[in-house]
Amino acid sequence: MSQIAEKVVLLTGASKGIGLATAQALRTKSKVVAVSRSLTKELETLLVQHPGSFVHVQGDVSKTAKSSVETAITKFGRLDAIVLNAGLVEPISKIEEADVNQWRRLFDVNFFSVVETIKQAIPHLRKTKGSIVVVSSGAAVRAYPAWTAYSTSKAAVNMLVTSLGSEEPDIMSVAVRPGVVDTPMQDLIRDEQNKPAMGDMHNYFKELKSSGKLVSPHDVAKALTYLALNPNEKITGQFVEWKSFVE
Repeated sequence: MSQIAEKVVLLTGASKGIGLATAQALRTKSKVVAVSRSLTKELETLLVQHPGSFVHVQGDVSKTAKSSVETAITKFGRLDAIVLNAGLVEPISKIEEADVNQWRRLFDVNFFSVVETIKQAIPHLRKTKGSIVVVSSGAAVRAYPAWTAYSTSKAAVNMLVTSLGSEEPDIMSVAVRPGVVDTPMQDLIRDEQNKPAMGDMHNYFKELKSSGKLVSPHDVAKALTYLALNPNEKITGQFVEWKSFVE
């Protein structure tokens, strides 16, 4: 009787926050290709502890799509899921003060790297009837003061996933709403320099932190891990809440 092959998952933005928590969660259940700009101590620990099943691709996610997918195939011979988590929230500014070059940089990371990684992965995910899991945001469907660059990039991600749901019936594609998560991105959002642009919303995010109401990245990681390893055709193309997929 042949042994069932362990699934292989490519994860971006793996060095901190939701990404690091997901790398740690996935490693207990799959082989992992982790992509990030920096090789942190936490990732080094995973590499040392799991030398045959955890690999790291270092680089800017806007430039690593092809090499990261190739690494998965070369190292492990298959690809079962991609979890696209890398993202930027800056620039945080009102539209009248928009720096279009900063917007382009944000879109390169938040949207175009997602498109390119998906493009590279599709032929392999068709073979395994795998999963595409993209971390989106509630900001994709709700306006936040001074977050327009971030919000529009996530709205674009949601439509991309909707289109994938119709174009790729053999691959489950979902965009995940993770809630307001206790990550370094939230630290940046609460920085006092952003208060003039964000107004009262700045105080709202500070209150979430001080009152202990932020979501743990490890809880979101459980949902992303479940979705990556358990494709469900009934939800493909959808924007889903993380809470619905925690085992």
